[in-house]
Amino acid sequence: MKLTRWMAIPLLTWAAAGSAWAAECPAVLQGSLPELRGKGRIDLCERYAGKPLVVINTASYCGFAPQFEGLEAVYQRYHGQGLEMLGVPSNDFKQEDADSAQTAKVCYANYGVTFTMSKEQPVRGADAIPLFAELGRQSAAPKWNFYKYVVDRKGQVVEQFSSLTKPDDPAFKAAIEKAIASKP
Repeated sequence: MKLTRWMAIPLLTWAAAGSAWAAECPAVLQGSLPELRGKGRIDLCERYAGKPLVVINTASYCGFAPQFEGLEAVYQRYHGQGLEMLGVPSNDFKQEDADSAQTAKVCYANYGVTFTMSKEQPVRGADAIPLFAELGRQSAAPKWNFYKYVVDRKGQVVEQFSSLTKPDDPAFKAAIEKAIASKP
């Protein structure tokens, strides 16, 4: 295919914007994760850059799994204000199914999750994926399942919450509102 001058300029502009955009991507959003359902990948920067975000390490067989319902309610309440949410199943605490289809069933069918979920990933220690390595660097690594990280529009952790913090906790909601109010 022959490029004409009028086609080349938009392509060059798009390519330059893409590389500038990648350079502006915060450390916490570098990389991608496999989608829980399907064979696609979640490009963290493309999906979440400039947006307030809650990241949760999850496990299907954890006693805190009923928090999925509360997390979904929080997501529904704040999504219209720009909030995104990412669940990352992990077997680091030996409470996740090895079968992604079973994990998806727990999340989507049993608890009605509509926010984005990845396939199982390591979230602590030397094997932690870059997302959780950076979350840990900015705050602390999860000590159990259902740790919640509230990240502002610049990719900085506003606050982290333990498994014991329920999704309807006023401090959790206040951190989310602070992230929503942050500037990119």
